[in-house]
Amino acid sequence: MKIILRNTSNAACILDGYPGVSLVGNGNGTQLGAPASRNPDLPSSGPITLETGSSGVAVLRYTQAGNYQGCTQAPADGLRIYPPSATDALYIPHPLTACTDTSIVLLTIGAFQKS
Repeated sequence: MKIILRNTSNAACILDGYPGVSLVGNGNGTQLGAPASRNPDLPSSGPITLETGSSGVAVLRYTQAGNYQGCTQAPADGLRIYPPSATDALYIPHPLTACTDTSIVLLTIGAFQKS
């Protein structure tokens, strides 16, 4: 999957690094299981400047929860995403199956790149 952030402001902005990503559910945004781990194969190449209307993309990989023995599965309503250096999150509705065990990491995320 690709996470795409578009600059809709009237000024350039800078993205630098990895977003924070978690599966959430229970109809109220409760984090389910472990957050995404950073994919070292998709590192940051440094800050990218997004002019008005341009976007950055980060690659998100999801592993099926059923692939893990001992995974207590739970339905996820979607994904909570924190852009790099941000404290406010975005929510993307996207039903998936989560593992409630935080030792099982289903998500890996790459750093943002200019698209």
